[in-house]
Amino acid sequence: MRRNKSQEKRVAQERINVLFGLAEKEALGGNWARADRYVGLARTIGMRYNVPPSSEHRRKFCRGCHTFMLPSVTARVRVGGGKVAYTCIKCGRVSRFPYIRERRERRTRKAVEGKDTRREVPQEEEV
Repeated sequence: MRRNKSQEKRVAQERINVLFGLAEKEALGGNWARADRYVGLARTIGMRYNVPPSSEHRRKFCRGCHTFMLPSVTARVRVGGGKVAYTCIKCGRVSRFPYIRERRERRTRKAVEGKDTRREVPQEEEV
């Protein structure tokens, strides 16, 4: 019987999503060992079926020690210079992600709503 690789990848992505959800729930509950185990399982499934982690999931684990990163608990988050820097408290690795796209989306959304935040210079009226 022939393997259906597209279906395998879809199922793998669904399982990865479920495992990251469980990891977040366990981390919020304080069970860090189980959260790290779920991240490890998600990574293993992704490598086996050649499914890269989504951009949302990439920010949730340390690529150095594979720990689930929860801001202010196991990760320090800093914003500046057009980037968001996540620092793993466990191993000290820094991951930087640009946030230009988010800033651009926010600008266009405000412009559409009519709340343009850029200041307009008042022009003097001629009498």
